[in-house]
Amino acid sequence: MELGPGDALVITDVQRDFCPGGALAVPHGDEVIPELNKWISEAVLRNIPIFATRDWHPPDHISFMHRGGIWPIHCVKGSRGAEFHPDLNLPEAAIIISKATGPDTDSYSAFGDTHLSDRLRAAGGKPVWIGGLALDYCVKETALDAQRLGLEAHVIIDGSRAVNVHEGDAAAAVAQMKAAGVVLETRAA
Repeated sequence: MELGPGDALVITDVQRDFCPGGALAVPHGDEVIPELNKWISEAVLRNIPIFATRDWHPPDHISFMHRGGIWPIHCVKGSRGAEFHPDLNLPEAAIIISKATGPDTDSYSAFGDTHLSDRLRAAGGKPVWIGGLALDYCVKETALDAQRLGLEAHVIIDGSRAVNVHEGDAAAAVAQMKAAGVVLETRAA
């Protein structure tokens, strides 16, 4: 782990609905939890700010199939499915970022219609370490936006999983992030 002064950790959408048994389960989504818990422990130890993002949708969100979107109903505000996975060790001090909260606004990025950028800058976060669900949607878009904002995005590959709606989505997401200058981090074997 390379967390240091000025860094920030962004845990992306590790919610019940995105884990096995959830309404929009990412294959092996719960496997990110042990890896992310290591990063969370390191961030707590080094006093690095931790941001936890979540989909926090109204029941009639535009991304849902009944509204013409591509997803089943998931992560409805206040529902059990919208809760963070119970095995994720988020500290009390973690800053929760709710996204896609309006019925007609969708955003895969944690920067869309939130104050994450301002909060990261206030916390001193320039290198931003990102992991969670799903690699090919919310993790990717958050990393790309962080990079566009000059925040030096690092994606924790071992702490991310892809939904792979279409075969090859994960590989395409990795290629797109690399091309944008996002640093892809994996643990040495």
